[in-house]
Amino acid sequence: MTTTEDTLNAQKIMPGLTVNDLSKSISFYEGLGFSIEHRWEEDGKLLGIMFQAGDAKLGLSQDDGAKGMDRVKGVGIRLWLEIQKDVDVDALAARAKAAGVTLDGEPEDFPWGGRGFAVTDPDGFKLTISTAP
Repeated sequence: MTTTEDTLNAQKIMPGLTVNDLSKSISFYEGLGFSIEHRWEEDGKLLGIMFQAGDAKLGLSQDDGAKGMDRVKGVGIRLWLEIQKDVDVDALAARAKAAGVTLDGEPEDFPWGGRGFAVTDPDGFKLTISTAP
């Protein structure tokens, strides 16, 4: 039996993704509604950013090529972003499309509850944006 004293008890998780083209990825995530909270620069070169959307945070960093620029990213990863129930998912999806984001499918009601849609970022990372069930 475990107690709260020996469990992780995390409050949030903030994924960090390494991307091939940071400016292209920034445009994609801004199209979904994320805004830049912090920028990391060195010698005038942008190396990474921290996005925020509500309480959710997501970091992106420019791949430096040390492990090869042709390596596959995003395989086996899906990020689920839960949004408030009162958000109009269809309007959110329409705004994303207007900003140049390609949806993997139109918004739908999920069998387990909630409504959402999926997208794939420029590096192959999958995201599902949905209301809570």
